[in-house]
Amino acid sequence: MGGGARPAVLTLSRAQCPLGGLKFVKPDEREIVKSKIQHEGTYQLIDKVSVVLKEVDDKYWATLHNISQDYVNIDESLVHEHDRMLMGGVWAEVTVRYDDSLKFKNQFRPFVIDSIRPIQLSSRSMGPIMEARAGFTREEWIDILIRSLGMEPTHPYFTPRRKLLYLLRLVPLVERNYNLIELGPRGTGKSFVYQQISPYSHLISGGQTTVAQMFVNLASGQKGLVALWDTVAFDEAAGIRFVDRNGISIMKNYMEDGAFSRGKDVINAEGSIVFVGNIDGDVGTIVRTSNLFYPMPKEMDTAFFDRIHAYLPGWELGKTRDEMYTNHFGFVSDYLAEVFHNVRKSTYMDRPERFVEFGTQVGGATRRQSARPSAGS
Repeated sequence: MGGGARPAVLTLSRAQCPLGGLKFVKPDEREIVKSKIQHEGTYQLIDKVSVVLKEVDDKYWATLHNISQDYVNIDESLVHEHDRMLMGGVWAEVTVRYDDSLKFKNQFRPFVIDSIRPIQLSSRSMGPIMEARAGFTREEWIDILIRSLGMEPTHPYFTPRRKLLYLLRLVPLVERNYNLIELGPRGTGKSFVYQQISPYSHLISGGQTTVAQMFVNLASGQKGLVALWDTVAFDEAAGIRFVDRNGISIMKNYMEDGAFSRGKDVINAEGSIVFVGNIDGDVGTIVRTSNLFYPMPKEMDTAFFDRIHAYLPGWELGKTRDEMYTNHFGFVSDYLAEVFHNVRKSTYMDRPERFVEFGTQVGGATRRQSARPSAGS
């Protein structure tokens, strides 16, 4: 990165980790692996580890999913250190011990997790990465994020503005109820972020959906995509169609305040909404003869577009080429996705009012007479 030594915050993928004999267990090998644990006494493997607190036992029990082994003993200190094991599980390098003397309520429970080395973010604490961030300059941090997207920021293509446009694609992943639209040429990677970077993002291909899928199913009470995912992205946004005629109206209300009314209830959700699509022709001509939203469905009026927080000018981003890919390290995507997911718990909505004095032209903004930063800020 340059500029002296930096904190080691990079996470390697499983393919890059020096596993030293650690084994990934295939489903048809589970009984062989269990036999090896019993025979050798201690064994190392890669597996997904989840933990539940059985209140009737007053004890934490772990599950090793690939070897289908429940009721695995685990020390409480490991659970508190890696608390995401309580939230569906964490992939990790696990050292498992076999102790045939262990019984619980007259049942043999011989498998014991001695140690784990997570290969995913295993704790909800953002302390380590936040502390490490302080060791990077703003420009260095931007570059490492660009590399985490698979691109090389030192390539001449990446001007400072283009870097920020690429990062703008990430904002819906880290901000709750953030609405973004990107229209531009084909082949610029508009949907890549929402399809590949985060498991908390859902991409709707083709644009057709229903109110029940998007918001709530009145028959079952099941909440829809905006309540289940951090980001819901519409690919080929020009083709957005709701089977229900009032779908666009419900979406417009949701984009305004993060809530929607269905039946007797008002339901709140935090999912951000992204529209990505193609825009053809010369932008200058389009601006003179039409508007930059012209590819969008006619049902979307000016009030709908007024609820969009950012318009990403996709025509400023060229088509992705092989020489733009990076050979340097970045954050592995599953780790980065967990960081983004956790950052959503914080908000910076009050920051602009600290430093900017808004005029009367900005509707809904609170004017502050002392908004400008002091000389020591």
